[in-house]
Amino acid sequence: METHQQQSTPKPSSLRWQILRRALLRRPSNSGDSSDNISLDKVSRRPRSGFNLIPCHVVNDGGEDPDSLSRRDVCFRYTLPLPNAPELCLRQRWEDRVDLNDFEVCNRYNIDNTGLVCQWPSEDVLAYYCMSHLDNFRNKRVIELGSGFGLAGFVIAVAAEALEVVISDGNPQVVDYIQHNININSAALGSTKVKPMILHWDQHDVSDIPGSFDIIVASDCTFFKKFHKGLARTIRCLLKEHGPSEALLFSPKRDDSLDRFLLEVEASGMHFTITEAYDAEIWRRHKSIINGNHSWPNYEPDHCYPLLVSITR
Repeated sequence: METHQQQSTPKPSSLRWQILRRALLRRPSNSGDSSDNISLDKVSRRPRSGFNLIPCHVVNDGGEDPDSLSRRDVCFRYTLPLPNAPELCLRQRWEDRVDLNDFEVCNRYNIDNTGLVCQWPSEDVLAYYCMSHLDNFRNKRVIELGSGFGLAGFVIAVAAEALEVVISDGNPQVVDYIQHNININSAALGSTKVKPMILHWDQHDVSDIPGSFDIIVASDCTFFKKFHKGLARTIRCLLKEHGPSEALLFSPKRDDSLDRFLLEVEASGMHFTITEAYDAEIWRRHKSIINGNHSWPNYEPDHCYPLLVSITR
């Protein structure tokens, strides 16, 4: 019996091929077999809802004409748990709608595709943390690096009364989505100036914005070690030289990836601190998952729980 169970359990390598196949198919499977989703969860540490800190649901309105949505796009409405806060409608990709052209763009610009394919849990944590510390951003110039669809940047823009929010990513496809979402949420932005920016951490020409920002925010941007040096250099370049300035990064340890990035931070002459328990609610949910909450299959703190890294010049 044991042998039969072992033989009938798909190997992780087989499950990864299933993930790739599902991602490349333009239409979802009509098989109705829910067991496929269950088995795929076994190979991925990423959950469907993450820490579930900011409620959201799919909508067919909120500034979007349903007919204008392509088959690979969807509009999510985020409800910020704040008094009198406006709702956010963000157009983004369905998670299983990857196009082969996406990989061609990645190769052309030497970027990864992670910001295009989904909303990552650390972005949800960053957005929630910013929402809980709005006074830190009031009347400040803020930039989000490696933003993906920019949930945190939009939260700051609509709720914090910041002077300016720049939402940046190295992927021009992602930046197109950011511009679109600025347009459909324009009524909620108030007097805050919000703009998108294509910013690759290895580009050396940022001559129009050096030393411009009071606060830098980013989430899960230390995974790829080949970008560590460029990310550290970009942070140092963008932070204000005079007066208080700070970069707030949320990132899991991911083996030695975060430690290696922090070596680059030190080598660039900056300083950092690491905080593990930075928010009571996030910490409570983290502990709940560890203690048996089954909402996150394969949850491993080293790979899933983002630490707060504060970087100063």
